[in-house]
Amino acid sequence: MFRNQYDSDVTVWSPQGRLHQVEYAMEAVKLGSATVGLKSKDYAVLVAILRAASELSSSQRKIIPIDDHIGISIAGITADARVLSRHLRTECLNYKYSYGVPHPVGKLITNLGNKMQITTQRYDRRPYGVGLLVAGYDDEKGPRIYQVVPSANFFNCKAMSIGSRSQSSRTYLERHLASFNDCSKDELICHGVQAIRGSLPNEELGKEDKSSLLNISIAIVGRDQPFKILDDNENLFYVNMAKQRGAAIVPSRSDDDIRPPGPDDEPPRTPPSDPDVIVAAMDQ
Repeated sequence: MFRNQYDSDVTVWSPQGRLHQVEYAMEAVKLGSATVGLKSKDYAVLVAILRAASELSSSQRKIIPIDDHIGISIAGITADARVLSRHLRTECLNYKYSYGVPHPVGKLITNLGNKMQITTQRYDRRPYGVGLLVAGYDDEKGPRIYQVVPSANFFNCKAMSIGSRSQSSRTYLERHLASFNDCSKDELICHGVQAIRGSLPNEELGKEDKSSLLNISIAIVGRDQPFKILDDNENLFYVNMAKQRGAAIVPSRSDDDIRPPGPDDEPPRTPPSDPDVIVAAMDQ
């Protein structure tokens, strides 16, 4: 009710104990195009939708390589993501120069969280309005997927989706989560493409042409696999493979199932159902 009295500064607490400027930054992530991250026992995959600001401009990249063993996918303000990616590259270079080994992914994300937390407690700064999905590989711990939010919290995930309309992608990931660990590289990428398709609008998903599904970016990292962003031909290959895998699980209908009803057929008797009730839910 009195939010406008407490959202002018990031250091001002509301009577409910909330920092509204931080919450506004987290809302900016929900406005960005969706991106998906998932992992198996050997690989970690990032899949992101590329959207152009207008018909006259090209799309900005959504997946940014950091080092040979790590990369990020973004949702939110791209300019803030460039600043954070430059910081991550500097940390990786300094660590490799000092110790001669790649920067551990978990430690790098902890340092990133500390950097992002500073902007949530200083009056002369604003929170970073971008969410990150970090895919990396450690020789000891294997593939890693981290989610980093503007409030400086970070989470170690098995699979995650952020951005606009990402709830449908998370539903797909939750449904198939048990099968990800034993997936091969091709199967894991196909699951990522199928998950990102759930975040597409219905009018784009129903198109027969491939233009809406081609405008994605895919990256993979894993055992004996440096971080790599796939090119357009490889994207098309995996999009077609994901379509075939998705069509294979749809049960086909026989001619008997689709024949028109005859005069001797009785309509099925169904008990009266309760009236439909529309329930509104708020995303947490």
